[in-house]
Formats: sequence, C-alpha cells, structure tokens
Amino acid sequence: MSVVVGVDVGGTKTHVRVARGEERLVDLVVPSTGWSAQPSGAAARWIAERVRAALGRCRPSLTVADVAHLTVGAHGCETPRQCVTLAEELRLLLDVSCTVVNDAQLLVPAAGLDEGIGLVAGTGSIAVGRHRETGAYLSAGGWGWVLGDDGSASALVREAARALFVRADVGATRDPLEPRLLASFGAENLVELASIMSWRGGVETWGQHAPVVFRALDAGSQVSRAVVTAGGGALAELVGNLVYRGAVGTTVVVAGGVVTQQQALRNALADALERRAPQTTLRMLDEDPVEGAVFLARRSVATGRAALAPTRSNAS
Repeated sequence: MSVVVGVDVGGTKTHVRVARGEERLVDLVVPSTGWSAQPSGAAARWIAERVRAALGRCRPSLTVADVAHLTVGAHGCETPRQCVTLAEELRLLLDVSCTVVNDAQLLVPAAGLDEGIGLVAGTGSIAVGRHRETGAYLSAGGWGWVLGDDGSASALVREAARALFVRADVGATRDPLEPRLLASFGAENLVELASIMSWRGGVETWGQHAPVVFRALDAGSQVSRAVVTAGGGALAELVGNLVYRGAVGTTVVVAGGVVTQQQALRNALADALERRAPQTTLRMLDEDPVEGAVFLARRSVATGRAALAPTRSNAS
C-alpha cells in the first residue's frame, strides 16, 4: 500500500501524519513557531524539515522516497498562486508529488464529507467552500489579526481591549474583564496595556490571552458578553457570505482552538447562524484536521490528480 503524508500547518501548531493505507504510522505535533507562508522557499524548507522528522520516527524508518504523495494544508496560503508555488518548492526540495491547500480546506474531508463549508476559528479565522457550479474554491475572512480574523482568539482579545479603552474614555464603571486582562498581560493600567499590545510581542501573541475573556464572561462581564456575541456573529457572517456566493453543501464543519474549547463562542455562532444562514447545520470536527490532508493525499494517489487550490473568486 502507498505511503502518504498529510500536514496541517496551523497558526499555533503543526500536525504531520504518515499513513499507509488506513494505518496511521506516525503522528508528529509541534508548535508552528517560525512558520510563515512567505517566502515560499523558506516555507518549503520549514515543512520539509518536519516531514523528514516524522518519517524518521516510523519503524522501520522511512524517507521521502517512500512517499507516494504529500498534501499540506497551510495557514496563510490564500491564493492559487501561493499554493501552487509552495507545492512546486516542496516538489523540488523533496522530489515527491505534492499538493498544497489552505488549512481550512482540510476540515470537510476530515469530517468524511464530499461537500460543505469549513470554518476555522483559532488563532485566526477563515471560511472556505466550493462553488456549486464551477467547483472553484471560495474563501471569506482570513485577512489577518490586525485587519480582520473577527471571531478568532486574537480578534476577541483585540476587541475586548478596544471596548475597555472606550469605556475608559467615557468614564464608565470598571468591568470585571479589566483587572483580568491587565493581569494576563502584566499591565498595571489601561495605558500600559495599550503599549504592551502595540509594541511588545506583536499581535501574534494576543490569542493566548483569549481564555481571560471567557473567564470574565463567567464572572458577569458585560464587555466579554458583547465581544463574544459579536465574534460569533462575525463567524456566521463568513459562512453566510459563502452561501450567498454559491458555496455547495449545507454542513458547516467547525474547528480551531477557541471555538472548540469555548462553549460560549459556539453558542453565539449557532445563534447567529440561525439568522444569517438558517439552511446550514453546524458540525464540530471530531477528527484531527490533518486527517483531511491524508484523505486528499490518498485521493490524489488514486486518481492521479492534485486537489484544487483555493481562490478568492467572487463567483455567485
């Protein structure tokens, strides 16, 4: 049976799975520290190092020469050009047949479905689907933690801090979120919090503070409640936009650390989705997203065709 490798490169962690037929040979999970989809050459070397490490853990040890196909779901690969370029770099580097897609494209096949909308709400947020007529992949969101990614861990913290700053400007009473968020960032006051978030560590560190928002919600924070409700609404909006643009399927497969770990956000998403896209149903992914990469790799071996890359097509 053919050996295939699936890789899920997320914003926080990377999962490499080596499989032969239906047998899982090795799972390697490592932090995504240092990952960037650009430049493609450096990204390919980053992935190749982790693929080789996973193959080396097989018993007996395997090399890339044993791999029939490699499929990578890569956080930050948003366009066909990015996906194709990274795949070519990996082919040149590893001399192996390779497909690269956006990491959100792994969710629907990981759930064992042929069609549907994948929604990620973790370090960032993005929704992906496939056009019902052309088959082109569609995406909404995924614009980054500074300008977008609403509903993600990073954006929830961003919006929580902004809400506290607005309350301070109008002289509102202190919300239970304020002391908790200050303590989480090690800030003595809101002025220092603004400085830390702006200049120390960067936005890529914001997401780790998201649990504080939910703990404050449990303590009665109205700011946290408003932020979480808006975050769930933003995620539903991504799905609704894809439905409007012609995405096929009625199941929304959801994954990502913040949405899987926080019931309050899941509830807000479900409530908003009933209003924005009532024809859809939510399904929390109960399988590792990397299984979607393995599925696509197996399919590529069986059909001799690579998976389709995503596109920001405006087809409707």
